[in-house]
Amino acid sequence: MVFSSITFLFYFIPAVLVIYVIAPQKLKNLVLLVASLTFYAWGEVPYMFIMLFLSVVDYVCGRKIDQYDDDPKRRKIYLWIDVGINLFMLVFFKYFDFIITNLNAVTGLGLPLLGIPLPIGVSFNTFQSISYIIDVYRRTTTCEKSYYNYLTYTTLFPQIIAGPIVRYITVENELENRTIKLDDFSRGTRRFILGLAKKVLIANSVGYLWDLVSSGGVGDMSVSLYWIGILAYTFQIYFDFSAYSDMAIGLAQVFGMYFDENFDYPYISKSITEFWRRWHMTLSSWFRDYVYIPLGGNRRGTAIQLRNLLVVWGLTGLWHGASWNFVLWGLYFGVILIAEKLFLLDWLKKIPAFFQHLYTMLLVIVSWVLFAFEDLSAVFAYLRGMFGMGQVPLINDTARYYLASYGAVLLIAAVFSAPVYQWVRKLEDRGGAAAATMSCAYVLLFLTCTAFLVNSTYNPFLYFRF
Repeated sequence: MVFSSITFLFYFIPAVLVIYVIAPQKLKNLVLLVASLTFYAWGEVPYMFIMLFLSVVDYVCGRKIDQYDDDPKRRKIYLWIDVGINLFMLVFFKYFDFIITNLNAVTGLGLPLLGIPLPIGVSFNTFQSISYIIDVYRRTTTCEKSYYNYLTYTTLFPQIIAGPIVRYITVENELENRTIKLDDFSRGTRRFILGLAKKVLIANSVGYLWDLVSSGGVGDMSVSLYWIGILAYTFQIYFDFSAYSDMAIGLAQVFGMYFDENFDYPYISKSITEFWRRWHMTLSSWFRDYVYIPLGGNRRGTAIQLRNLLVVWGLTGLWHGASWNFVLWGLYFGVILIAEKLFLLDWLKKIPAFFQHLYTMLLVIVSWVLFAFEDLSAVFAYLRGMFGMGQVPLINDTARYYLASYGAVLLIAAVFSAPVYQWVRKLEDRGGAAAATMSCAYVLLFLTCTAFLVNSTYNPFLYFRF
């Protein structure tokens, strides 16, 4: 099934907003809940019942942990029941065929694969559920007494398909007490339009180029064309994923909620350590708080800390997909982060900022080759082409053609990978003619996106499989 979530959201959101605005305060959660379940059911009705089942498990276990506040043994039992059921569901739907494939390869058993489609947003939803139950167990958040409110939280449609990972503590107060403020509505709408533009105008444009290059649909390859292709993917994955985060954060603000930021211009980083402080920040903080620190973090000596880093980054890779290339991708970053911690960061500080940035982006771009191809032979073939191994020309007419055709959009993508929006916000905050001009620009941007959505059939969603 092709999940054209952008197109659906485009028509779905205005209707939900109208109903939400006119609904009485006590019914606003009901509007959000019905909208979220409708959105999920539109994608796949059967899996909606799995989400409902897990929400019941989370709610009941949370209440039991709260009920047995003075009984550590029972609290721990209900914690592990909830975590175990959530992880079982994640493993079953996302990793079962991966496990069977590798078991067959090792033993030759020939066990059949299930071929079960991946439920929408299963990884994000599972991590939110686990964060809730652990926070209740740790007493860092209160137990939600209303199943109706908890179900509203766990099904929130703005972030259900691609994050950010929203912890219960982030929206705990807003589930009961929130109002629509004109300023929030305005800022949220602008943030949504910005995300829509990043997805429709930039991510889709460079993504089409990457599809051509990676599938061999461009003809004769050259070193230059390999680099043009992976640069296109580098921008596609950032603008695709950050666009969905922008739209989710913007929609939440329109509805009176405030989600955590998920991206902070990662491509301006000067080390891989800094890159992972800026990229998919809610995932990084989740692994830090619920895996790295419980394993001992950096409190038990260097050897244990390095082990913990490798465990975390192996799991981070596996979280992204049931394939060895994702595991290697995670471990690739784990090894680099260990090297930076041991000696590289000190060395980087001694060289000019330009070379720090060049070092970071080179490693990030290479990592996206690992990320993009599940077939490891394709990974290594692409890397060989990038670095001129074999009889590959440095540049050819095909590369010149695609550089001429897509050079402008690649340049635009590079510019908007920098903190341009921060400068735009300053113009908006000035008020007067500057703010009015920016408002007109947003309207024009929205109309342009509308035209592209109506006329384009190319609208992939990279993070659907995660």
